[in-house]
Amino acid sequence: MRVWQWLARHDPGYSALRRAGRAAIVMPLLFAFASGVIRNPDVAIFSAFGSFAMLLFVDFGGPLRERAQALAALAVAGAVLVCLGTLTSQPAWLSALAMAVVALAVLFAGAVSSVTASASTALLLAFVLPVTLPGTVASLGPRLLGWGMAAVVCIVAVTVLWPAPSREPLRGPAVEALRALSARLRAESAYMLGMREALAGRDETEDGSLLAERDRAVVAADAAVGALHESFLATPYRPTSLSTPARTIVRLVDELNWLDTVMAQYDRYARPLAASDPTHDAARALKAAAADVLDEGAFALAQHGADPSDLEDALRRLSDARRAVEAAMLAQPAPAPTPGGAMDEVVTTLDPGFRAQELAYAVATVGGNIGLTARAERRTWWQRLLGRQPGDLSGPVAAAAERASGYIGWNSVWLRNSIRGAIALGLAVLLAKLTGVEHSFWVVLGTLSVLRSNALSTGQTVLRGVLGTVLGVVLGAAALFVIGGNPVALWIVLPLGILVAGVAPAAISFAAGQAAFTVVLVLLFNIIAPTGWTVGLIRIEDIALGCAVSLLVGVLFWPRGAAASLRRALSDAYSEGIGYLSAAVAAGAGPRGGATIPVDAHAQSLRAAAASRRLDDAFRTYLAERGTKRLPLAEVSASVTGVAGVRLASDAILELWRGQPPVDPHTAEAREALNDALDRLESWYRELAARLLARGPLPEPVPSDPTMVARLAGAVLESQAHSADMHDSATAVRLIWTADYLEVVSRLETVIVAPVQTLRDAVTP
Repeated sequence: MRVWQWLARHDPGYSALRRAGRAAIVMPLLFAFASGVIRNPDVAIFSAFGSFAMLLFVDFGGPLRERAQALAALAVAGAVLVCLGTLTSQPAWLSALAMAVVALAVLFAGAVSSVTASASTALLLAFVLPVTLPGTVASLGPRLLGWGMAAVVCIVAVTVLWPAPSREPLRGPAVEALRALSARLRAESAYMLGMREALAGRDETEDGSLLAERDRAVVAADAAVGALHESFLATPYRPTSLSTPARTIVRLVDELNWLDTVMAQYDRYARPLAASDPTHDAARALKAAAADVLDEGAFALAQHGADPSDLEDALRRLSDARRAVEAAMLAQPAPAPTPGGAMDEVVTTLDPGFRAQELAYAVATVGGNIGLTARAERRTWWQRLLGRQPGDLSGPVAAAAERASGYIGWNSVWLRNSIRGAIALGLAVLLAKLTGVEHSFWVVLGTLSVLRSNALSTGQTVLRGVLGTVLGVVLGAAALFVIGGNPVALWIVLPLGILVAGVAPAAISFAAGQAAFTVVLVLLFNIIAPTGWTVGLIRIEDIALGCAVSLLVGVLFWPRGAAASLRRALSDAYSEGIGYLSAAVAAGAGPRGGATIPVDAHAQSLRAAAASRRLDDAFRTYLAERGTKRLPLAEVSASVTGVAGVRLASDAILELWRGQPPVDPHTAEAREALNDALDRLESWYRELAARLLARGPLPEPVPSDPTMVARLAGAVLESQAHSADMHDSATAVRLIWTADYLEVVSRLETVIVAPVQTLRDAVTP
């Protein structure tokens, strides 16, 4: 019972135990059949290591059917790599070159899909084994037979032996966040109603309980959104694959963070509504409609392939509520164009409409994304095969090409890590071939297992790897001393060793995993050809050689590590994000300075999204190696999430102007004021990006231009004076709402500066 409780603490969900248990059953049976019945060493070795690769080195998530499909795809890709590795196993220079090319392709492909990223070790093993074991065309048959046997049995084992429940790391936390945000909106709506009744003369004692309930809902919503963000960052790679549902669900992380911020700003910056204000009921109805969308979204997301019709009905009601708020606001008589307070009053009058529009857009974006997820999951098998996509989503091939293009550049952490890994593995193969070590593939496995993104972390892992291997040799020698040369006893102990080797890395440590894996190899090779414990000494030699290669490459290539890469990625993301904001404003309100060249806001959006993904990878690399740093994680995370705020505000501006007629001539002064505000933002954010790279003092937040409010309000009054219909006034209102979004981005400056200053000061050049 104590062992089981310890496993429950160190192996949540028993994922490692499940994988190790399957491998402990499958691998010995396959190895016994291949060596005892088929009697071919190639079949035996490839079936044994193939089962290791497909049962221990990968752990696909999602529904069982998708896991089986991913494992089948891994088997096919692995078979191709087995053929390539065999054909390039001689001479040494060809083996090293092929290893480098394959490693670069496999490691870089992980940027496209988390499924590929999680399978990279297994794919590399499928190439490392044949390229380091000399073979000819005649060797292909036995090697493919062994790999194929392992694939078939492993797919059956994953679906039959202790099948794991559906694991989608973001879906559960996203559902909880949706429910918490809905509860927050309902609590705020109830509080608004209570305030109105209190102002009308009702006893105010109940308002305290409503306020307390609202405050509890706010805390719960913030906690739920924070838990979702933590789940998103819990893996070393972005937790999304190329499947349509996975791509849509992962968008919810940024969108729900943004929605939580919008709700906070709604309460903090929106002016209080008087009991007699006609927009009061409309604003409260909009919050109720938004809460309905979130509730229906949570219900749809909690099920696989749910019917989204109720969610779509709720989205339509939210759209009606948004229009009702705008109508109530625009129906109010405009102040007379007198000097002084009228200008401020215009903007104050429009503020509830902007807050409602901002909230409605954020909630509609979330609900639309969930609707796409449900539609994608309800597609038929034939529609999936043909790549039919719901909505305007691109297909998997186009999505893969778009993602890959975003990582091509020297500032891409993923590309640089892929190049580093390719060089290290290529050198390991060349060194193993030239030195003629007995088990050359151990050299390459040693390099693969300890390589990290900076020299310091690589050195620490090298020490743990070598010490673990030495410990494994000692334990293996002790086991052989007790067992002697009894083959039956070796076969009995082998499954237990595999079980421990599968659990130890996740439940104990990397060194413990190395030790247990060494024991398994000692047992395995003594079954093939009894040599005693000396095979362990050979493994120490080979692992040390591989670790030395990894350490050398880590020292020579990018030794500064993850923090410096994070700083560069952050600079690039803010630069691209502010470029997208400028393009979004120009696409709606018109280009600045009388320019006639159309602005491609979509292309700017893709560049900003690519920079955001590169920043995400740099941040994950930083998190994986933060043990040697002392940066406050919360502050660094705030500086990273500020990028999403700039990008989503740009999305909202584009949506605000979507399908609108050209800007009328009476708003030239308003456009000029808007462009002045945009110039200030561009200047500040680009200076921020430049100083991040130069490690200079960061710019202080710049307050908004106080005259901009009057200039924009004057445009509304002038439009109303010159227009025969509501078109000119509506255009002027959108200009003011665009300025409100720019003000949202401006307020991010104070949120960003302190965290970024901490990051800049903590990273040495």
